[in-house]
Amino acid sequence: MREKLHTIIFEADTKAGKLFDVVLLWAILISIVVVMLESVVSISEAYNSEIKFIEWSFTILFTLEYIARIIAVKKPLKYIFSFYGVIDLLSILPSFIGIFVTGTHSLSVIRSIRLLRIFRIFKLARYVKAAQFLNQALIASKNKIIVFLFAVLSLVVVLGTLIYLIESPEAGFTSIPRSIYWAIVTLTTVGYGDITPQTVLGQTLASIIMIIGYAIIAVPTGIIGAEYAKTDINKISTQACPSCSKDGHDQNAVFCKYCGEKL
Repeated sequence: MREKLHTIIFEADTKAGKLFDVVLLWAILISIVVVMLESVVSISEAYNSEIKFIEWSFTILFTLEYIARIIAVKKPLKYIFSFYGVIDLLSILPSFIGIFVTGTHSLSVIRSIRLLRIFRIFKLARYVKAAQFLNQALIASKNKIIVFLFAVLSLVVVLGTLIYLIESPEAGFTSIPRSIYWAIVTLTTVGYGDITPQTVLGQTLASIIMIIGYAIIAVPTGIIGAEYAKTDINKISTQACPSCSKDGHDQNAVFCKYCGEKL
């Protein structure tokens, strides 16, 4: 029974599984619309009882779904503490918390994150594989990206300190942290304009930072692109593990690479 339940809930290969996912997707979409409409004062006052009834209907539905997902996996704790497990829990908690604490009900919009499951609904292998393809490239390049981010962090600290020494507090550079904020905004070429250097030396430094910013933006793209080229998209499968519910396995995989369970 657990295997059949797992196939219906976590897979979209069967007719029942696809129907389950489609119904769930529409339920999520409608529940989000209801939460949004409830924030409109005129609608909330006119249809307060109807909105509460619909919202609680969806809350009960999502609660039953959450319980069913726990039952369907062999190791419930792995699902509960997984990304989607936490999101599923957060999608029902706000309504229950709202009974005791006011002002938390609007947190139900977190259900929108659950729309990521749309990749499993229509079984469009081309798009699902592409998403997993990118995910593997990001994981493979994470160490290089972390080193790169530390280098950028060191750079903005130095540049922020320099501009703090060059410019006066009257120009908005009242502290090193605020100057670092300006360096980050300038380096990323966002340029809010809330703080601007007034001296020639400060403007020269700002120009140099902007040019550096364009070069820095290209670095992570190159890192991820290199790993992207190494990954073989044809080896990626959409099968989910019956134990930990994780996917992204190779096509010829016999065991789950995360928990060792037989697929």
